Amino acid sequence: MPRLLLAAAALVLWAGSAFAAVFNPTTFTLANGLQVVVVENHRAPVVYHMVWYRIGAADEQPGESGLAHFLEHLMFKGTKTVKPQEFSKIVAANGGEDNAFTTADYTAYFQAIAKDKLELVMKLEADRMQNLVLTDKEVLPEREVVREERRMRTDNRPSAVLNEQANAAFYLNHPYGRPVIGWMFEIEALTTEKALAFYHRYYMPNNAVVVVAGDVTADEVKAIAQRTYGAVPGGTVPPRVRPQEPPHSAAMRMAMSSDRVREPSWSRSYLAPSYRLDPGKHAYALEVLAEVLGGGATSRLYRDLVVDKGIANSAGAGYDPGEYDMSEFSFYGNPREGNTVEALEAAIDDEIKILLDKGVTAEEVARAKKSLKSSAIYARDSLRTAPNRIGRALMTGQTIEDVESWPDRIEAVTVDQVNAAAKAVLDITHTMTTTLLPEKKKSGE
Repeated sequence: MPRLLLAAAALVLWAGSAFAAVFNPTTFTLANGLQVVVVENHRAPVVYHMVWYRIGAADEQPGESGLAHFLEHLMFKGTKTVKPQEFSKIVAANGGEDNAFTTADYTAYFQAIAKDKLELVMKLEADRMQNLVLTDKEVLPEREVVREERRMRTDNRPSAVLNEQANAAFYLNHPYGRPVIGWMFEIEALTTEKALAFYHRYYMPNNAVVVVAGDVTADEVKAIAQRTYGAVPGGTVPPRVRPQEPPHSAAMRMAMSSDRVREPSWSRSYLAPSYRLDPGKHAYALEVLAEVLGGGATSRLYRDLVVDKGIANSAGAGYDPGEYDMSEFSFYGNPREGNTVEALEAAIDDEIKILLDKGVTAEEVARAKKSLKSSAIYARDSLRTAPNRIGRALMTGQTIEDVESWPDRIEAVTVDQVNAAAKAVLDITHTMTTTLLPEKKKSGE
């Protein structure tokens, strides 16, 4: 049940990388509290520039769902010196591209552009960090844009509707149950005044991180950052206090059918720790477990349910510990024609029982760790990877050292740790199971 809303194409939020061999970043903090991270990559004369704010949908006040995402839209509406909609036009006129995205935990803005235009985009971002101008003339039409976005991305997609409903039911108290885009009736109540209050409360340099990757040096970036962002005064950052989730004592189920669904699907999510909230130290072992169970064509679920038994067209498992609060460990699949969702669920339950009874093997763990670590080899091939991985980590309570040491921590995971993590997390009382089905046609149709 993902809690991510992208305003651009899907980004690679990669699980980790070897620091010294891959990113080797330099970091410094300006006098106003802004942290800047630089990843040098001199393969091409371009840069990828990101500004991350420690504010997301889970930080909104009750009754204001969608406000973080709404403000993301409004950040393109102009400042005292940049006219509405001119930001992206200026970037495009200088050969670059830009966009933004909002999640439950953070909001980020990014540009890809030639290296000699870095100061331009840093100046533009520093400007709208403190000088955003909003009026009803710009805000109210954009609210209609967001409403239409919700209709297209959620209301008109059965899988998105089911996911939203399941999240709202699964999280008993935590704001992760709130949709990032917002409930429609609360989007309709968002105002210019609410947007400006949110902006002034959270958008400040000491509540942000800038990450730059590309054909630049740390000294060059530092000089530009001081000329641009350094002129923005810091402020008082509100403490990040969220309602916490109580213990779950009953499994939950939700089903939906629609005439727009072509093939049935099934999923189950278990509450699981994030990197930040991991008292049992299970996060890295759970990453290995997810790879053992769902990491491609050699994984247990694919091999057993798709290849050997022919029950499913697809089957897998996933786990992403990069949340500020709790995370989820998930199973999913689509039954093959001639089989039912019930048969698929029973088969996955059997796989989980075998896992808990017999555990994983040393060979499976070794293969999973090798696969996970191999992703680090190509991490520098895309300028987007380092800024996204580092920025996300710093937004959710991790450090650069946590990112850097990821391969070593994965390598250190043992068979016993994987088995212990499975037993700790795969408790059926901490689950939400969802089923999405094609709507049965009535007789005579």
